[in-house]
Amino acid sequence: MANDSTARIVAGLRKWIAQAPPGARVPSNRALMAEYGAGPVTVQKAMRTLGGLGLVESRPGVGTFVRAVRTTRPLDYGWQTAALRSPQARIPPLSTPMRSISPDAIGLHAGYPDRALLPDGLVRAALARAARGETALVRSEAAGLPELREWFAAELAGATPVGVTPPAARDVVILPGSQSGLSSVFRALVGFGQPMLMESPTYWGAILAAAQAGVHVVPVPSGPDGPDPDELTRAFDETGARLFYAQPNFANPTGAQWSAERAERILGVVRASGAFLVEDDWAHDFAIDSEVRPIAAHDDAGHVVYLRSLTKSVSPSIRVAAVIARGPVRDRVLADRGAESMYVSGLLQAAALDVVTQPRWRTYLRGLGQQLRARRDLLAGSLAEHVPQAHLEHVPRGGLHLWARLPDGIDLDRLVRDCEADGVLIAAGTEWFPAEPAGPYVRLNYSGPGPDRFPDGARVLGRAVAALLG
Repeated sequence: MANDSTARIVAGLRKWIAQAPPGARVPSNRALMAEYGAGPVTVQKAMRTLGGLGLVESRPGVGTFVRAVRTTRPLDYGWQTAALRSPQARIPPLSTPMRSISPDAIGLHAGYPDRALLPDGLVRAALARAARGETALVRSEAAGLPELREWFAAELAGATPVGVTPPAARDVVILPGSQSGLSSVFRALVGFGQPMLMESPTYWGAILAAAQAGVHVVPVPSGPDGPDPDELTRAFDETGARLFYAQPNFANPTGAQWSAERAERILGVVRASGAFLVEDDWAHDFAIDSEVRPIAAHDDAGHVVYLRSLTKSVSPSIRVAAVIARGPVRDRVLADRGAESMYVSGLLQAAALDVVTQPRWRTYLRGLGQQLRARRDLLAGSLAEHVPQAHLEHVPRGGLHLWARLPDGIDLDRLVRDCEADGVLIAAGTEWFPAEPAGPYVRLNYSGPGPDRFPDGARVLGRAVAALLG
């Protein structure tokens, strides 16, 4: 009945508005209630409907009026071209892994785990407790909650061998996500226009952070076993760089993990060059068939700057990470963070600490590894069956992605568009190369939603590849 009354009022007023001049005052709510025999709630709903249609506008304390017709003119922002000048690097406003999708699409492009893989109960309970605690109302220390810093330090100390001094809480700086940590490290340790070595291919966010910091990136080729130590030595010698960014465990996008022998040799190269290794341990919680081996656990001389995030494994809404750095470099990073954001939300830090210190956290991680294995094997098997042209250099032993090479000459941009037209989103590998791509690759996320649809997604990809190859 109320809906019928609302519709009658809207219809009646639309006829009245059609005859009224712009700016005319609409009859008052009291008058409309009397005319239509309606209650105040019904009249208010009708007025909101008319406002949503752009027919009336409300002026608080005055009344409601017929909306004046405004002539739309094109806006000219050309002046900004001269004011902004040329950018140092072209940074895309939204990278492929950050794109949202429609509910009926098959998303193989993203970089985050499916919601079904997250510790939902732990997160909700932790947020509720944090909201009732002191951290909800007070400012956090610039370096972060002491208890959370102790936890990050203890996690790395647990992997530290005898003879190496473990890190302490004072070496830890809490970050609002590891992406901001990369930006701070690159600004603080490299500086504008200076050279920095980077694995290729590598994490697209690190490439963007380097571009934003204005550093000069020098790619170092990296394969299924990581970079060649001799090639890394040559790059240090030729460029004079003092920093190498890498992901030794389950690299994004390739899934590569360095062997213990390779890691030892690369750490030796970094030490001999008097340089830093920025170790991005983004996939620490996503081991499947291999244990994570942090290189930072073997260095107490301050050569390794270690990044670890909880955002992907706890919740994308809890953007909490840490950098562990020893010596003056820690103070430089802290100073940059202070200038950038002052401190990290104590509420989010408390919630993150609550989650990872619950007994069920370890149980959750064991179950997560099993689920990732099943998803990885399903997607890899679907590719082998439906996209025989796609070549996997190896099946990753951890992480969230498959890195597949396609035949030379294939138009990746066209492939992405064709797949999207058929309801499947994939990520072209070009975004993961800091220089020209070494070949036509695609990165496919096996931790995304709807694993039962992986075979369907592979079929669409296979048809699109076959069509482009003729």
